[in-house]
Amino acid sequence: MPIEIGSSWKKELSEEFKKPYFSEIRTFLKSEIESWKTIYPHPSNIFHIFNIIPFEKVRVVILGQDPYHGPGQAHGMSFSVREGTKIPPSLRNIYKEISYEYEDIEFSENGDLTTWAQQWVFLLNAILTVEASKPASHSKIGWENFTDAVIKRISSEREGVVFLLWGNFAKTKRPLIDPSRHLVLEAPHPSPFSAHSGFFGCDHFKKVNAYLRENGEKEIDWRI
Repeated sequence: MPIEIGSSWKKELSEEFKKPYFSEIRTFLKSEIESWKTIYPHPSNIFHIFNIIPFEKVRVVILGQDPYHGPGQAHGMSFSVREGTKIPPSLRNIYKEISYEYEDIEFSENGDLTTWAQQWVFLLNAILTVEASKPASHSKIGWENFTDAVIKRISSEREGVVFLLWGNFAKTKRPLIDPSRHLVLEAPHPSPFSAHSGFFGCDHFKKVNAYLRENGEKEIDWRI
């Protein structure tokens, strides 16, 4: 399975690609595909967000857990679905929170978050693949070794990045981030099961822009 990943990331993560765990991931995925199992996202989109945003451009990181496991949903960016796909509940709640924080932003029926990525919002899933209809099915194949390395690399080599950690899983990644160099914001997950326990009203989207503004950076336009 070829690694289709942006050149800046290939350079930054070159040592990870040489490690045994990454070879095991590739062997596993190759075997699954040859066994006619459906894997999301399509192999060409596994590193989609890495191909949109160069390492040195990352300004905001929104961490998800694993890709959507339904047809036509996952395309290599956390929480995002392709245009024309029904908006998943968690993303719908994210949009609700944005509309609460910014009254002039209308609720979108387009779930493709590419416009955020184009403003250097790095939409990273901790696990980069999943078998169709089997959530978390690839949670044990080694992806977290890779994405933990991604988070640590951003933390150690960049300055002034905002990390949004929503839910208990995302919060476990906090020790990987240097809070003296970056802003870390935590809240419950936007899932319907937890959004009302603190995600709604978290003001994270305004807090992101306040931090960027204070550091001389352009604010994110959260419209879709």
